[in-house]
Amino acid sequence: MIDPRVAIFTGNYNHIQDGVSLTLNRLVAYLESKNIPVIVFGPTIDEPAIDHEGEFVPVPSMPVPGRPEYRVTVGFPESAQNRLREFEPTLIHLATPDVLGFRAMRWAQANNIQIVASYHTHFTSYLKYYNLDMLKMLGWKYLEWFYSQCKHIYVPSPSMANELNEEGIDEGIRIWARGVNTDEFNPKHRDMEWRRSVGFQDSDRVVSFVSRLVWEKNLQTFVDTVKRLQQENEDIKAMIVGDGPAKKELEHMLPEAHFTGFITGEELSKAYASSDVFLFPSETETFGNVTLEAMSSGLPCVVADATGSRSLVESGVNGYLAAPRDTQEFAQCVSKIIEEESLWDEMSQAARQKALAYSWENVNGKLLDDYREALSEPRPQLKF
Repeated sequence: MIDPRVAIFTGNYNHIQDGVSLTLNRLVAYLESKNIPVIVFGPTIDEPAIDHEGEFVPVPSMPVPGRPEYRVTVGFPESAQNRLREFEPTLIHLATPDVLGFRAMRWAQANNIQIVASYHTHFTSYLKYYNLDMLKMLGWKYLEWFYSQCKHIYVPSPSMANELNEEGIDEGIRIWARGVNTDEFNPKHRDMEWRRSVGFQDSDRVVSFVSRLVWEKNLQTFVDTVKRLQQENEDIKAMIVGDGPAKKELEHMLPEAHFTGFITGEELSKAYASSDVFLFPSETETFGNVTLEAMSSGLPCVVADATGSRSLVESGVNGYLAAPRDTQEFAQCVSKIIEEESLWDEMSQAARQKALAYSWENVNGKLLDDYREALSEPRPQLKF
């Protein structure tokens, strides 16, 4: 059997701390712990947000127009190709279908190297936020072609697999779920003193949102739901964890909410566990890492009935699924949970129990098995 020597190509590894970059860094750390050689290629900035794992080779990139915190790759220079040749990969893992991903694909095909891919970002669902719905069909056509070149496509949830199937991407799909550190995200971190220190009363019911603060996360639905809830119950308070370009507007829209900014470690663990309900209306998730962290922290979750989230939340068991953007339904679901103490207890326990099944060791161990399976199989026929 061919030994895995893995080259990963991604649009984000260290310049923004988000679900994609954290997932890939954990994967690289896991592979190195198993003595699997691995190298990563991607864009970066002068002061990256993450002290990355493993060997990282930066490639040229430019800021996304209007969203300079994001980068888009613009090529695969000869110097990076030379390092790739020196590394002698047996497997190319494409994490982003961008210019770098395309060039790496062509390199692998020219050198008869097996190709796999992972689907992290639901790109086509973002188009409506930029009034670009007309490009959706073209986007899916490109993605269908891109992933047809790959032996495996690793997706984070069965619901994401179903959506890709509906768009004609139905061969080689494997589930690569996301994991959670169940000690770091644990109900034991609930801290009433911490709550008081940030301005909450013991009688308050804290509805939290944790994510990068961008409008694609359906922040408007969160704002409208909180306002609707507060009209009926003055004990409802909002906590927003994270940073991003939408923060100033959000602070204006919810002036009484507690904004933690970007936090990590013990403070993040306390923020989750010291909340009462996790409200996450995003429709653009392929999995929902923050929902899993909230579940692991013992929070009932009210989320959009959309790809990714519906693979984690069982409506009526560990939270509720609400119709996307239906603020009335979101508010009704949150109200049910906070008004019935026994229901909150049952959902909290069910959320924690489900999260315990998602350990990073199991998740990345399964991916390594899939890598080995891909290496034992013939490469897909080249398609144009």
